[in-house]
Amino acid sequence: MACGSTSLWAGETSWFCCGNSWGPCGSAGGGACGNCQSSAHHGAWPNASAACFNITRPDLCGENIPRRGCGSVMNVRHQCSGATVCITITDCGPRTKDWCGEATCCNGACRTNRVLDLTPAAFSAIGNLSSGKLPVYIYE
Repeated sequence: MACGSTSLWAGETSWFCCGNSWGPCGSAGGGACGNCQSSAHHGAWPNASAACFNITRPDLCGENIPRRGCGSVMNVRHQCSGATVCITITDCGPRTKDWCGEATCCNGACRTNRVLDLTPAAFSAIGNLSSGKLPVYIYE
């Protein structure tokens, strides 16, 4: 499936190292979908399933994030640099409710609430890992 150009969401992304998974697919052992690889362009979406949504609760931050399941393809664009990366959703997360109001800004424009986690490979394709968070636009 190709990366699209239809706007889906805007928010803040961070990166994660794959390890023990959490949430509704915890028994999979390598990310909610069981195939999380830090060197791949993968991501975690807070509404990958109803069980995932019940854990991440982006609605508590005012985010009505649409459901996109494991295997969904998204194009993530850094708000500041315009760099893009095509990812596949392979996990549940981030736990958005834990970061309500968190903001990342550039050029005077801010994105709030963490709505996407990327593998280190995907994150470093659009930004510096040491920044930890990036404001992004998400397309499908």
